[in-house]
This record gives sequence, C-alpha cells and structure tokens, in this order.
Amino acid sequence: MQIIWEQDAVSDLTELRNYIAQFNPSAADKLGKQIIESANLLKENPLLGKVGKLYETRELVIPNTSYTLVYYCESSSLTILRVFHQSRKWEKFVEEKEQT
Repeated sequence: MQIIWEQDAVSDLTELRNYIAQFNPSAADKLGKQIIESANLLKENPLLGKVGKLYETRELVIPNTSYTLVYYCESSSLTILRVFHQSRKWEKFVEEKEQT
C-alpha cells in the first residue's frame, strides 16, 4: 500500500518539528521519526486508527505523544491528511474541508 502525504500534513509535520527544535533539536528529530514510523505502520495495518471525526477518515494517535494522524484509506493507497496536536480545535479544519 502506498502512503501519500497531503501538503497540509507535510506542513504540519515541518512546523511542529521546527517549533520543537527551537528548544530541543534531538526531541524534534525523535518526534518526527516517530510520526513517520507510525504512518508507515499503516501500510500493513490501514485500519489501525479509530474511525475519524470527518467522513471516511481514520485517526491514529501517535503513542506517548499529543499528536494524531488524520488519514483516508483507499484500496491501494492511504493519504495522510493532517498531523494534529490533540489540543487544537477541529472546527476550523472541518469547515475548510467542507468548503472544498
């Protein structure tokens, strides 16, 4: 199964790593690797995450972090839509997706 990262998800990952790197570069690298490794687990286990808040999405909570991958699964590919900090509000994201 192919994993595709939407530009929003890539931006989310880049921004969170850059923010954390200001204070602790090794922690930023470790977290970035953990998120990517968790996404790669979905290749073999696409239903690993729970049913998502958005229609036809799933959510994978990254273990021992405050981050969640929001993704959409099709028969031959899996698309990572966003990387969310769990304290963020979902309403803005939902509104953006409903307008597209």
